[in-house]
Amino acid sequence: MPFADHPVRRVAAAEGISPSGVWPHTIPAVRQLLTDGLDLGPGVTFLVGENGAGKSTLVEAVAVAFGMSPEGGSTGARLSTRVTESPLSDEIQLTRGAGAARAGFFLRAETMHGFYSYLEDNPSNHGDLPFHRMSYGESFLSLIGDRFTRRGFYCLDEPESALSFSSSLAVVGVLKQLADNKSQVLCATHSPVIAALPGATILEVGDWGIRRTAWEDLELVQNWRAYLRHPEQYLRHIV
Repeated sequence: MPFADHPVRRVAAAEGISPSGVWPHTIPAVRQLLTDGLDLGPGVTFLVGENGAGKSTLVEAVAVAFGMSPEGGSTGARLSTRVTESPLSDEIQLTRGAGAARAGFFLRAETMHGFYSYLEDNPSNHGDLPFHRMSYGESFLSLIGDRFTRRGFYCLDEPESALSFSSSLAVVGVLKQLADNKSQVLCATHSPVIAALPGATILEVGDWGIRRTAWEDLELVQNWRAYLRHPEQYLRHIV
């Protein structure tokens, strides 16, 4: 795609980097990325998989390589409270789209509280909403409604955390608006609701590495369907 104008066309190993036996290279999805590279199309791309499969590690690395803070925020934010991110962002290179937007925003559930404090300490010109006085769902939806407005590259790490069903649907609506406005989204999720966004690309990560998958073929979707049909078959082994 030589003339693609979406922000990130391809993610690959940086020059001189090859897979090693050290974490996070030992994660199959990360190893495949470093070996084969990963092409990203326009619109929304979901990374779906079990805990530990590497989806959050990939999203974090791409976001940081794009110029965003590992703890969240826009490309201008410099929030850092404790360094816990992997070194992967320094080991990859991004191929940018010609003339693509340079704006970006990284949103991750596990650092939201600290990010709200950062916004309070560094208010924008138009002021910020009282995020700490809202519920998690209210603050999350208010944040994306306030900040997800410019055309650019948006990285989200498990945005569904603590969201209700209806709030998850609201996130789907925001992602659809971003795609319609020619923004690019990379989102790690465990939510079959969010991953059902029509037209999105779904990449399933696991022991196999990374593979493109249809929503109805996701292990996540199949497991939820089976559980909702017969929860007692699962619960009897636990309770």
